[in-house]
Amino acid sequence: MKARGISAFTLVEVMIVALIIGMLVSIAVPNFVRARETSRAKSCAQNLRVIEVAKDQYLMDNSRPRASAISFGNLVGPTSYIKILPICPSDGTYTVGNGDEEALCSVGGIHNIRGE
Repeated sequence: MKARGISAFTLVEVMIVALIIGMLVSIAVPNFVRARETSRAKSCAQNLRVIEVAKDQYLMDNSRPRASAISFGNLVGPTSYIKILPICPSDGTYTVGNGDEEALCSVGGIHNIRGE
């Protein structure tokens, strides 16, 4: 009968695998963070577009000039133009502005109506 040897990974092999996994994680994590923020910014831009459409509809329905002051109270409600107040996914706050101004997000940067 032959003696059977115990097969196992050496410490060097385990360390090489850990190093490779560490390198892959260091490459992947920043990309995931960037993709998540890009997604949040696009969602915020869509919310701002919804606010802009509601503002335009409010001004037309009420025969108001473009420079009229508008608040969320005019736009949001169960029977209004927007049923639920939009929430910025990055915890920013929205400012409606006048009819001739763009709605803004307090986060800024790429959190704007153009999504740039």
